[in-house]
Amino acid sequence: MTRQISVICTGGTIACTTNESGALVPTVSGQQLVDAAQQQLRQQPTGHNRLVDELTFCVHDALQLDSSSIGLPELDTLLAAITEQATDPAVDAVVVTHGTDSMEESAFATALLVHGAPVVFTGAQRSFDHPETDGPGNLAGAIRRAVELLPTNAVEVHFGGQNLPATAVHKRHTAELTAFIAHGSAATVPKFATLPSLSGFRVPVLAGYPGATAELLAYAVDTGVDGVVIEALGSGNMSAELGQAAQRALRHGIPVIVATRVPHGAVQLAYGGGGGGATLAEHGAISARTVHPGQARLALIIALATGTAPEELFRCFD
Repeated sequence: MTRQISVICTGGTIACTTNESGALVPTVSGQQLVDAAQQQLRQQPTGHNRLVDELTFCVHDALQLDSSSIGLPELDTLLAAITEQATDPAVDAVVVTHGTDSMEESAFATALLVHGAPVVFTGAQRSFDHPETDGPGNLAGAIRRAVELLPTNAVEVHFGGQNLPATAVHKRHTAELTAFIAHGSAATVPKFATLPSLSGFRVPVLAGYPGATAELLAYAVDTGVDGVVIEALGSGNMSAELGQAAQRALRHGIPVIVATRVPHGAVQLAYGGGGGGATLAEHGAISARTVHPGQARLALIIALATGTAPEELFRCFD
């Protein structure tokens, strides 16, 4: 049986080479990436190498960006491209090449918003022209994983030989080839009937460092943000001054999500005091549970864009 794999390319290190000044710049097309991945597949042990002869590829260069530049408009473009391919009856699976810096956000949003065929994200820690590049191998692995996921509609990240659920994935290292970990199992999340537009929503992530002051949150409230995510300390605590500013935001009808800077474990709004999580919960703040701050921002935006109560969406991540 021949299966069609759509490969959507967005730039990132996997598509970069080194220029004359030593900087990494995006120069590699999606077709070049797929060609290199097919070579990797052909080098697999007998049995696995036949997979490449059972696949056809359709390549789409959707973006050519460092993933740190993928804002909400670009994410809307990417989600539309993934949705178009994942819902095409001729497409069996979708693979997305993406920069590692914001892969966890894009994969997370895809898990909440895209229906249809399975989707696997991948990328690279080393440039395409690096003598020990990891990009083609990661892409080959992502292609294999996409086929393994059939006929589900799962969304995963394949990186450094690991398969990780998109709803729990987090970048753990700036340079190691096993760049990502999962901080939980795959969450059962609602699949919304239509793909909403995320562009235009203003939801900042504010750091609740020790002794954090209120001026940034006060400015955000005064300039009309749609919501706020606070990267709190520990299990969901912040300074009394920042906690009071969060209470003011809640009184203005602005949703406040409390996440944590701690890599593992869930937010538990248990402590009293002006900046304690329990006090904030009494005023209506919502625990991000196991969702990391950047992903919590997207979860809140998706809730706002779809008319979903934020607390209902975050309950999916226990």
